[in-house]
This record gives sequence, C-alpha cells and structure tokens, in this order.
Amino acid sequence: MNFAIVSAIEQGLLFAIMVLGVYLTFRILDFPDLTVDGSFALGGAIAATLIIDGMNPFLATLIAMAGGAIAGTFTGLLTTKGKINGLLAGILVMISLYSINLRIMGKKSNLPLLREETLYSKTQALSIPDITFGGITWLTGEAIIFLVMVLLIKFLIDWFLHTDLGLDIRATGDNSRMIRSFGANTDTTTIIGLALSNALVAVSGAFIAQYQGFADVGMGIGMIVVGLASVIIGEVLFGAKSIMRVTLAVVLGSVVYRLVIAFALQAGLEATDMKLITAFLVILALVLPNIMKRALKMGKTVKGG
Repeated sequence: MNFAIVSAIEQGLLFAIMVLGVYLTFRILDFPDLTVDGSFALGGAIAATLIIDGMNPFLATLIAMAGGAIAGTFTGLLTTKGKINGLLAGILVMISLYSINLRIMGKKSNLPLLREETLYSKTQALSIPDITFGGITWLTGEAIIFLVMVLLIKFLIDWFLHTDLGLDIRATGDNSRMIRSFGANTDTTTIIGLALSNALVAVSGAFIAQYQGFADVGMGIGMIVVGLASVIIGEVLFGAKSIMRVTLAVVLGSVVYRLVIAFALQAGLEATDMKLITAFLVILALVLPNIMKRALKMGKTVKGG
C-alpha cells in the first residue's frame, strides 16, 4: 500500500506539469485545446527516440518541449489565421500527431527505455534520502527532486503571467474584444499561450516516458480529461483566488487525482475502470460545490425564517 502511495505521488508530480499546461488553455485562455492528447505522446516519442539514439536525456527533453511548442503553434495558427473553430483545430492537430508520432518512433508503437540512461535513472543515482514519518515513506528522493522541479516551473508560470505579455494572454481569455480595443494582437497571444501550454504537456510526456521506462504512441489518449479533472479537483479543494494559489492548487489536484486512482485500484477496481473513475471525479468536483452552496442558502433561509 505504501508503495502505491509513493508511486502515485511521484506520478502526480510529473503529470502536474501537463496539468499546468491544461490550466493555461482551459482557464487562462478559455480555449478547449484537444491538442494535449497528441502533444503528450509527442513529447514521449521525441525524448525516447533521441535517448535511444544516444542523446543526453536532458537535451532530448528540451527538444521534446520544443516539439510540443510547435504543435501548439500549429493549433493556434489554424484557429487564428485559418479561422477554424478552436475545438476542431485541436482535434485536427491531435489526429495528425498520431501519424507523426509513429514516424518519429520509426513506425513502432512502443519504444522501451529500460536499458537507457534517462533523467529518472539520473535522479535515482543522486541517492537523496527519503522522507519518512511514522515508519511510512511519504516522499522518496526522486519525488523530492520532482517536487522541486514542479515548483520551479510553477513559479516561472506565476512570474510569466504577471509580465506584460502574460497579462495580455490573461486578458485575451477574459475579454478578447476589450484587449483588442487597447491595441493588443489577440492572435499572437493565443498562439503564444497554446505554444507554451503544449510545451509543458510535451515535457510532462517526456518525463513520464522516462519514468515508466517506455514511450507508447497511445500514451496521450485521455490526457485532456485527466488534466481537466486535476484542474477542477485542485480548484475545488484548494481554491482559486489568485494566480499563485491556483497554480499550486492544480499541482496538488494532480497529486490528489493520482492518489484517488491508487486507492481505487487498491480497493479492487480494475485498471479498465480508470476512465469511469475519472469521469466520476470530474462530475463530483463540478456538482459538489453547487450542492454545498444550495445547502448553505437553505440553512440561512431556515435561520432567517
């Protein structure tokens, strides 16, 4: 059981990078970007292929990030310059990436990394002591490194969203007509936002591929749902009153989501039920706040009456 918890926390931290990317499009840009499913697998495919070819895993991960940014840029160009509906643009790029990923992986659906030097094997070699409490290991040395890395990315996003360009991107999502009236180019801000989001998603895919020891062409299927579930869970449980708070909330939401999945599997549910559990969690996270608000209103009405 302890191993399942530790593994869930490690995975939750690595997936949190993807969740931050989904947050940028879903909440900041107010853009339904389905490119995520393709760019997540793209990151894994690029990183795995380059690592197998002998490239340094850190450099391979950076190139995977660039690949994700290019994918997001294409989605942005389709919806801004091509005037294609944002949802459809994301679907088109996502479908295209499936074939592109197969090409990158040498027409193989799976690339093993078990005998290769990866970023995960490098973190293991650092031998950082685990954090234990009550005889239970809560954070492994690897998880501590993941946590520092995710917090660094979180703080960089916080900083970026408070720059002039970041504020323009936030304003584009809030009210694109208003920001255009002030002379801002909303096409540019949309493209940059999508590029940044999918760069983060691809980095997460690269890390996950190295963590699990293989890249698979279908590893990105359902990632947008997982990302949205984590964002919503984080906002409901930890609040969303400021940018710094909500980015921390979605990181924690990713970890909570993975822990819930781990507990569900321990309770006897099958791995094939994970999509159903994800859907249930999203529905619960969306409905529960409304039920609580109604209960509070009824309580105030009874007291007032």
